Amino acid sequence: MSPARLAVITGASTGIGQCIALELAEAGWDIAFTYVGDEGSATQAEQQLLAAGVRCLARPCDAGVKRDVDAFFAEVETWGGAPDLLVNNAGIQTWASLLDLEEDSWDRVIRTNLKGCFLNTQTAARLMIKHAKAGAIVNIGSGCNKLAFPKLVDYTASKGGIEQFTKVAAAELGPYGVRVNCVAPGAIENERTRGESGDYAAAWSKLTPLRRIGQGEDVAKAVAFLASPASSFITGQTLAVDGGVFSQAPWPY
Repeated sequence: MSPARLAVITGASTGIGQCIALELAEAGWDIAFTYVGDEGSATQAEQQLLAAGVRCLARPCDAGVKRDVDAFFAEVETWGGAPDLLVNNAGIQTWASLLDLEEDSWDRVIRTNLKGCFLNTQTAARLMIKHAKAGAIVNIGSGCNKLAFPKLVDYTASKGGIEQFTKVAAAELGPYGVRVNCVAPGAIENERTRGESGDYAAAWSKLTPLRRIGQGEDVAKAVAFLASPASSFITGQTLAVDGGVFSQAPWPY
């Protein structure tokens, strides 16, 4: 019997990250995940993963703080060896126009989203190479990888950076057998997005060619594909999981 595969997921106690963790656990992956803040949600997520019959390690860790990341991966290595998969999911956003955005908000979003992607990728890849283990890294981007999102200038800058980071990381890590790709969700319904408008689903589904919004499971299945042997010759790519909403240009008639 082959050993279980190990997936590391940042920010997986709620939302899309939790859906990714559950999808992978159902496929037999052991899971190590990080969270910040809500310990109750993290404990609940950990229990769900254990109930799926896999091993699970949940630890508080700020994705954008090197000492946190180093300590977390040192524990992961002792617990389960090198990861076969890293999912850089941890991310935050602020709502403010360019002219009103505070410097500390900019710094916090870039540190968590973009620097966090860098720190976790670098650390996980070093472990993969150290253990001579081919692996996969999936970065969670956004439709704003390429398009302007008003009042999300810091978030948009971080996600656009993640797409370019994905390409460079894929080029440099490919010779070691490590693939790096990006998943760019569109309008996905979760706890956070439901608070963005009175009827988030109605607002976005009418703009989406498939006439519905996405669920966390839609993103999770894309991540599982990019982690699987079925995508063994795919690297440096961005897969949009958006129902087509960001593939169309504005059209006046």
